[in-house]
Amino acid sequence: MGGSLFDAARDCLAAASPEDKVAATHAAAAAFRRGELVVDAAAPQPEPIRMPGRPPCPRLVHPRELPRRGFGSDEGRAAFIHAIAHIEFNAIDLGWDAVYRFRGMPAQYYVDWVMVADDEARHFTMLRTRLQAMGFDYGDFDAHNGLWEMAEKTAHDALARMALVPRVLEARGLDVTPGMIVKLRALGDETTVGILEVILREEVAHVAAGSRWFRWCCEGEGIDPEPRFRELLAEYARAVLHGPFNIDARSAAGFSEDELLALQQLSG
Repeated sequence: MGGSLFDAARDCLAAASPEDKVAATHAAAAAFRRGELVVDAAAPQPEPIRMPGRPPCPRLVHPRELPRRGFGSDEGRAAFIHAIAHIEFNAIDLGWDAVYRFRGMPAQYYVDWVMVADDEARHFTMLRTRLQAMGFDYGDFDAHNGLWEMAEKTAHDALARMALVPRVLEARGLDVTPGMIVKLRALGDETTVGILEVILREEVAHVAAGSRWFRWCCEGEGIDPEPRFRELLAEYARAVLHGPFNIDARSAAGFSEDELLALQQLSG
């Protein structure tokens, strides 16, 4: 028998430096694909959720404390790239926590979320390399902790986690990235545009995994997914819903017409 996927996920969550977290993620994902890590039905229950391993910088502040910068300066563009890199760094942990925390799921669930964590580590590295080429690095700007705070709020319930983290917070990237690509292209920054195009394309599949497993959880509990999604949005996500929404990308990621309508109504 191989090693435990749950132990590997916990170790990736605990890794503190960006280099260690990325390396551990790629190594664990490769080992899982080779069949060297297994979903151990006899594994002990997951530990209570806590802050994952993080480097000392960036400093985490309330979103209101983050300065608004335009793209007109190199520093403004670097701050934008840093914000996206921070989302991707968080998303590595979100992928691994989805693997580690929720037990007894179908085998494909673990395949999906290991793949997501691996992709997010690659996205983070692309963005960090771009930052470094501009004379900056990850940690040079303040950031917020909203993604992980939602993970903590939904640690008790895979259904809520699948509804709210991939389908609300991470799906925000589907909405805002096309406009950012237009702005960066107008500035001639094709290098960053190329990175964002890769991320946008691959994030559709990540959000779709959230849609798929949200519906699977609902089916298992005999719950109608569309009213439940609306309830969860109202309970947890009103403050973080901002339109306009990328209807085409969200439809490709598994949102129904009713769910898209719920987003638009609750964000109004």
